[in-house]
Amino acid sequence: MARIDDLLDAALDRVGAKPPDTASQSQKKAFSERISQAVAEAIADELRHRGLDGARPAPPGITGDTGAERRMAGGIGAKKVDVTWATEESGLLLGISIKTINYRDARSGNFQKNLTNRRGDMLIEAVTLHRRFPYAVLAALFFLDEGAARDNTGQRKSTFENAHRRLALFTGRDDPAGRDEQFEEFYLILLDIAAKTNRIRAFAVGDLHTSVPMEEVLDRLVELVAVRNPDFYECVNGRVVRL
Repeated sequence: MARIDDLLDAALDRVGAKPPDTASQSQKKAFSERISQAVAEAIADELRHRGLDGARPAPPGITGDTGAERRMAGGIGAKKVDVTWATEESGLLLGISIKTINYRDARSGNFQKNLTNRRGDMLIEAVTLHRRFPYAVLAALFFLDEGAARDNTGQRKSTFENAHRRLALFTGRDDPAGRDEQFEEFYLILLDIAAKTNRIRAFAVGDLHTSVPMEEVLDRLVELVAVRNPDFYECVNGRVVRL
């Protein structure tokens, strides 16, 4: 297994068992927050290992301060960002937004109820950060319970399929002058918290049939950071190297 897979497995182990569908709303919310925090910490750890020194969140002392998630100044207001790499000379270089939907809607029985709201949250984040940092590489990691790939009926597609369709406009920003609301990379990730192995399957938005290893997801992001900052960095074997 790749290093990031080991980190994510260990992080998800610390999250604990998923509360049942009958749990209170506060219990469900706390579970979702634990997943987001665990994933953010694992990814930031991997980024620091790849040469992105100071990537947050981090344990106290690793980045010279508390290591908590950053609240970045944006074009339309400040915004907390789940995972960041920023420097004094360049500002925000890489930002990763993490969102989750972990529970079915009690009335409809599917996972789609909060899809539009989660999309809106992520797009506002992209707009406010890109307006201030147009060269920043922004990625979205949208986690869905693995049941979201099987909640289709005769009348509707699964939440997983619908999410690919609704998010296709908001990925693939390959030019710093591109649309602010687009992410450079956007992935839908099916999560099976109860599984012993292969808990995570990532799919680039627009391709719901090809799973992308998380190592390749981060390879792509690190490469994009180097491409956007050629006077300072290059990408060598998946690591950022200072020129």
